[in-house]
Amino acid sequence: MVGCGTIGRRHAQLCRQKGRLLAVCDILAERSHDFANEFKAGAYTSLKTMLAAESGAQALVVCTPNGLHAQHSLLGLKAGLHVLCEKPMALSSKDCRSMVRAAEKYNRHLVVVKQNRYNPPVAALKKLLDAGKLGKLLSLQVNGYWNRGERYYQSAGWRGTLDQDGGALFTQFSHFIDLLYWFAGELREVKGYIANRAHGKIIDTEDTGVFSFITKSGIPGTLNYTTNAYAKNMEGSLTLFAEKATVKIGGTYLNAIEYQSPEIIKPDALTSGGKENQYQGYKGSMNNHHQVYRDFIKLVDGKKQNFLPGEEAMKSVKMIEQFYHAASQHK
Repeated sequence: MVGCGTIGRRHAQLCRQKGRLLAVCDILAERSHDFANEFKAGAYTSLKTMLAAESGAQALVVCTPNGLHAQHSLLGLKAGLHVLCEKPMALSSKDCRSMVRAAEKYNRHLVVVKQNRYNPPVAALKKLLDAGKLGKLLSLQVNGYWNRGERYYQSAGWRGTLDQDGGALFTQFSHFIDLLYWFAGELREVKGYIANRAHGKIIDTEDTGVFSFITKSGIPGTLNYTTNAYAKNMEGSLTLFAEKATVKIGGTYLNAIEYQSPEIIKPDALTSGGKENQYQGYKGSMNNHHQVYRDFIKLVDGKKQNFLPGEEAMKSVKMIEQFYHAASQHK
């Protein structure tokens, strides 16, 4: 595993539970050694050194800042390892394409973590849509109203920077864009705005975005997000307006059915989902990483499973680029 930060701890725990964690790597020696001691693994401060030394490994788990995902994934693939990469896949579709080509060249699996697809209400709604039970999808709305304060950004120097963070759509709301793609497909046209309304010089990126769009299949929709919800996360929601039903999956983390007409999803039929990720001083998306690992390990073992390959994960990065490009036209 490379990257011994906040999300790295969650991955290290799962590596130990689901397989064998051979080694960890971080440029901060103290952090790397702390993880190594805690999880009984080797410690490195150079990824190239770790890859050369740990010849018995099958996979590399990439948990570094967003701007390093492509570089580190490419090194892992070149070393002959399967790669499980945290979201976002990369900060540009160009880098994503390089990752996909490398996976093909070295005949390795490249899987990107998009655990919100495993949220029980989300999975149930997608199944109904694919089965034609909702009829034609007429429009949809995606909303993310979260809180990220000064303490969050100051706790890690890369957060809020353009070159390593990339912006709220990459760091906080990439899961929302993935679900937008999963339900409605790629974008044809986007209009909108972004702004930094509350964070001043603390960040180089935006804390607010307001967009309208039309997908390639003609579905209109809206995307609204902010990290300025007072004191705590407020809402993460996806609302589908279809011919035969209207359904809103909401809660704080797309983890609850807030509205449906008619009752097309029986609440008691849903499996129990994971809870939200608990980090140091803040909360994030749903904690379904164990299901990602289950399918990734089966995939590495040669068993076909549900997973998000690099080719599909690249779609959400391209869409984020479209949103930011549209916003750049209205500065």
